Amino acid sequence: MKVLLLKDVYKLGRAGDVKRVADGYGRNYLLPQGMAVLATPEALKMSERIREKANVQRAIVNEEMDTVAKQIVGLTLAFPAKASETGKLYGSVTTQMIADAIKAKAGVEIARRQIDSQPLRMLGEYKVHIRLTVDLIPTIDVIVYREGEAFTPSTTPVTTPATAPATTGKPAPVVEELEAEEEPAAEPEDE
Repeated sequence: MKVLLLKDVYKLGRAGDVKRVADGYGRNYLLPQGMAVLATPEALKMSERIREKANVQRAIVNEEMDTVAKQIVGLTLAFPAKASETGKLYGSVTTQMIADAIKAKAGVEIARRQIDSQPLRMLGEYKVHIRLTVDLIPTIDVIVYREGEAFTPSTTPVTTPATAPATTGKPAPVVEELEAEEEPAAEPEDE
């Protein structure tokens, strides 16, 4: 089905665009929500006027959201979480948790649907995009660290246990032992 978009639709197009969409998506979502109309010849005549009106509206919204973007850009959020030895979380850091933390830290109300991220399930540092408008997508840093460990904000990325260097010094002797075992095995073959 062909539709004329009346509003900007994320991952589909901008207002005034004519797009081909699945029948169910158009009939059950776009048309009832007032985001699109069927692409009839009469509607296509309105497309340029809709596009111009949407460009003006988009510019106004971008100006308003620019102040919000300046408040959250470069924001660093830290979440303590219980995790296994391999760094896999028991649970996850969800978009709702990130939205609540942004509200608490920056005083800005962000809907969880505006956060472009899957639930975070591993320890580490992540870049998370906040979709304020179609054109305005600031990035924040989210750090997930092991609960019970001291968190110190740093400029270096957080290492996960799988990539963290060993602190006990035992892996080096194990490697030496393996090398020592390989050498005697090679000598009997020479004899």
